[in-house]
Amino acid sequence: MKLYLDPGHGGQDPGAQGHGLNEKDLTLDIALKLQSILQNEYEEVEVKMSRTSDITKGLSQRTSEANSWGADYYLSIHINSAVSSAEGYEDYIYSGLSNSSTTAKYQNIIHGEDLRENELKDRGTKKANFLVLRESAMPAILTENGFITNTHDAALMKQSSWRQKVAQGHANGLAKAFKLKRKHSVPEHPPPPPAPVTLYKVFAGSFQSRKNADEQVASLHSKGFEAFVNSTTIFGETWYRVQTGAFESRNNADELLAQLKKAGYKDSFLVADTLFP
Repeated sequence: MKLYLDPGHGGQDPGAQGHGLNEKDLTLDIALKLQSILQNEYEEVEVKMSRTSDITKGLSQRTSEANSWGADYYLSIHINSAVSSAEGYEDYIYSGLSNSSTTAKYQNIIHGEDLRENELKDRGTKKANFLVLRESAMPAILTENGFITNTHDAALMKQSSWRQKVAQGHANGLAKAFKLKRKHSVPEHPPPPPAPVTLYKVFAGSFQSRKNADEQVASLHSKGFEAFVNSTTIFGETWYRVQTGAFESRNNADELLAQLKKAGYKDSFLVADTLFP
């Protein structure tokens, strides 16, 4: 499989900026980590990067290079920006493609695998008329890995370990979509591995103030929802997440999420955690 890997922006174009971070630096680091995973762990994978350092490169130059090389897939990595309250992960394919297209099928696989790793709110799969998606001759995806303008997401972005998780999520998605084979040989009769369990946790907000989190719990209880505070540390800062449920069934989690939003808790979100026995 020939992958054209495109870290967004670079050089004179810093991309989105916020909380002391530049998009161009984050996308390059994630892409380099992803290249290392793919080349070290999988067979018959060729990776060509649009840039491996902080250089300026036009969008048309990137797609032309991918097309001339004959890439099988185009992956463009980005970081989002918007109002400070916007957070989470989303990805895009070309708006002219159907939901049954091969590109859409790849998107669904990669979207799911990214969310298993990146600890971000799920903003869904989307379509757009971006140049790199429109002009690439092969299936293409553009991933938006959190909002640099959001305090929660930016705190994650500052962690090298988180950027490694983002790269791993992309690698897992590519491996699943293109049926990549690992380099290391598997024993002829290996013991069956323990089956992982994915828990879909539903949260009704994330707060830096414990008082605000406790008030949210009280509000939820008054409306008949079970809730408790689940604290977590991100880049040295404590965040208080208000958890309202955890399910092995994604459908059950989605139903609760819909009920919360209908009840007025618009900042509710879902996180998928994979647990290994």
